[in-house]
Amino acid sequence: MATLAEQIAAFEAKRVSTHAKMTEIMEKAAAEGATLDAEQQEAFDEAQADVKAIDDHLGRLKALEATAIKSAVPATGKNVDDASQSRSGVISVKSNVPKGTAFTRYAIALAAGKGNLMQAAEVSKQWKDTTPEVESVLKAAVAAGTTTDASWAKPLVEYQTMSSEFIELLRPETIIGKLTSLRRVPFNIKMPAQKTGSSVAWVGEGAVKPVSALSFETVTLGHAKAAGIVVLTDELVRFSNPSAEAIVRQDLIASMAEFLDSDFVDPAKAVSAGVSPASITNGVTPVAASGATAAHLKADVQKLFEGFLTANIPLSGAAWIMTATQAMAISMMTNALGQPEFPTVTMTGGTFFGLPVIVSENIPAQEAVEGPPAVAAGSRIILVKQSEILLADDGMVTLDASREASLQMDSSPTTGAAELVSLWQHNLIALRAERFINWQRRRAAAVGYINSAAYKA
Repeated sequence: MATLAEQIAAFEAKRVSTHAKMTEIMEKAAAEGATLDAEQQEAFDEAQADVKAIDDHLGRLKALEATAIKSAVPATGKNVDDASQSRSGVISVKSNVPKGTAFTRYAIALAAGKGNLMQAAEVSKQWKDTTPEVESVLKAAVAAGTTTDASWAKPLVEYQTMSSEFIELLRPETIIGKLTSLRRVPFNIKMPAQKTGSSVAWVGEGAVKPVSALSFETVTLGHAKAAGIVVLTDELVRFSNPSAEAIVRQDLIASMAEFLDSDFVDPAKAVSAGVSPASITNGVTPVAASGATAAHLKADVQKLFEGFLTANIPLSGAAWIMTATQAMAISMMTNALGQPEFPTVTMTGGTFFGLPVIVSENIPAQEAVEGPPAVAAGSRIILVKQSEILLADDGMVTLDASREASLQMDSSPTTGAAELVSLWQHNLIALRAERFINWQRRRAAAVGYINSAAYKA
């Protein structure tokens, strides 16, 4: 059974949509310069009656809620989580809505307001009991101000919190988020990197000692931006409910996660100067899978390890990246006694030869190549030394909405395309998400991978 707060939120949302229907009827009549016909009158009166009934019911629900609050027994602190109670006995009350809800509601309100921040702020009032920071942020964006304005500081902090909340929800779904030991660096900062070392040799008494020069270079990670647009129907936004919120949130998460995962590990992704980084596997010579059995897998892994050790790169802190499908196949391999060949590997990760496994179905598969040399189709199993990967990430997602633009409804748009779709004409609303992120391998030998992997039990 829904709580009082959930019932109130649901009826407030219903009131907004019903009132919008009344406004639409009147605006249509005004545009035609006519009074309401019989059908319009009936629809308007019915909607008006619904609004009155909803208002009456909301009054009763809120009165019941107020009574419940007054009769509530104060918490003693015995069963309160230690994290929510300070030593002085003060209890911190937090909303129990799912993570990312505040940011998602901000996106929905922005879209429903059709780019008008004042209208978006009005739409957000329906969630004031559970996520009041949404209205606060939207109101803060209406008027200009300065960083010294005390009334503006808190809403800006709240926007930072909501955006970080979205990132927190996104990162666990990505390869980058699961690799916890990447070397984080700022954007546009020059970092010296050593290319070669000095020389040392045995010398006899009174003999000449060797002199050598070290070789250095400068590494800089500039700003690179990942962006995507999600198009929603006006009906989905107008009649939003918790289900619609989940759709918007999951779509934004899935789109960004799939794009970042693919470009992070796809060997075909080369650097585009001033636009995007190369993948961590770009330019790496792979180990070709020698077969499909457990013996073949062990031999191929040994070759991969040898490449790291030859380059004097220790494997401590390294991690595997593979698809969940391949991880599941490896976990099902058995020996002659029917025992698991690799008992620590699971379809959700685990460990493989003592190193953690990161699984993602967004790793591009290797397609068959006739050659020469011929390359078989299969998946890729990647081994990466995490501390050798530089990552610059500002940790923010910026979001904008529009319904007046014309878009190329294509995942690979081209400049000057003749075929565009008018959002206004089709009653569509576009949400645009952007994230600044960049990465780079410190050393070429810090990443290796097995190509055309098709290991199975």
